Amino acid sequence: MNFLLLDYAIRSLMRRFSKNFFIFLILSLLIFLLASVLMIADAIKLELNSTLKTLPQITLQRFIAGKQSDVPIARAEALLDIEGISAVTPRVWGYYYFKPAGVNFSVVGIDAYEEQYSSTLTLLTQHFDMKLLANKESMIVGEGVKKILAENYYTDFFNFITPDGQWKRVPIAGVFHSDLALESNDLIILPKKLAYAIFGMEESKATDIVVKVANVKEIATIVQKITARYPDMRAITQDDIRVSYQNIFDYKSGFFLSLFSVCAFAFFIIIYDKTSGLSSEEKREIGILKAIGWSSDDIVKEKFYESFILSLGAFLLSISCALFYVYALQAPLLRNLFMGYSELKPTFLLPFSFNLSMVVLLFLLSVPIYIAATLIPSWRASSLDADEVMR
Repeated sequence: MNFLLLDYAIRSLMRRFSKNFFIFLILSLLIFLLASVLMIADAIKLELNSTLKTLPQITLQRFIAGKQSDVPIARAEALLDIEGISAVTPRVWGYYYFKPAGVNFSVVGIDAYEEQYSSTLTLLTQHFDMKLLANKESMIVGEGVKKILAENYYTDFFNFITPDGQWKRVPIAGVFHSDLALESNDLIILPKKLAYAIFGMEESKATDIVVKVANVKEIATIVQKITARYPDMRAITQDDIRVSYQNIFDYKSGFFLSLFSVCAFAFFIIIYDKTSGLSSEEKREIGILKAIGWSSDDIVKEKFYESFILSLGAFLLSISCALFYVYALQAPLLRNLFMGYSELKPTFLLPFSFNLSMVVLLFLLSVPIYIAATLIPSWRASSLDADEVMR
């Protein structure tokens, strides 16, 4: 590395500070915008995929005239006769709309003696005494629920409104913490008997039925057997949910594609301006350098230093700002591209996900292209005679 050329390149950037700062600013904004959107998408995909692994293998819902209805618990016992099914768990759960905050809470009723269908609920039964919870008719809430209730002055209890218009006061026994924010952030866990009262359900029925199979390769066959026995039941597997997640991202990617197109168009306008030729001032500078004895290699190397410092500085600043914006500030405004503007669920923190391949791709699409766009016209000008360039 020629440090004298490097020093000259830095001074040259400072001489045309306003023009170079504008290019630096535009390039930084474009990379920042693309990096932020990609980081948000990676974080949400990581959270969704982690949550997907905890979901039941098969979920059975009953539909009557196209409307979901409660499932008789007697069907759960009958399903155990199907070969390949290792466990069947009737679930009592639903969404409770909390009007003051404009959010939906996921209310789940569980019993201490039954096998839990997810690892999160299994850990809860190990850390909390569910029998004591049932005796005191209390509940355990997620961090997001606790925060929203506290903001609305519910610190020790919460008043549910039952379908018949009665108030049901339920004390808050504790708050549970989970690494999976999408699964647990809006969750309220309480005894099944209390859940029946809140939803106004008959104790002989369940919201749906969770089925666990011994061999995952037989899921499709078991689903066929279940739907053949109960035509009014709809089976939802983990693969179905995975496809649904992918469809959501395919739809949301349309917004990202529009954003990317605008950013790419703006970036290539800068590139076109650089490759179309040098300004008269830059040409005159190259002519003077050749007249005082600089070679074409020295000029190209100096221009390389200029473009490398500017583009790499913009890239590093953009990635640093994107990391801070997405994971420290939780990406206000931009996260709505993927999550929407509705506040039906309590907000959750985006988990940290650093995709090295995405950073390398952004680097290759910005820094080398900008350097090439600077070097090509500089090399053309430096290959001419000094008097011809200055003219």
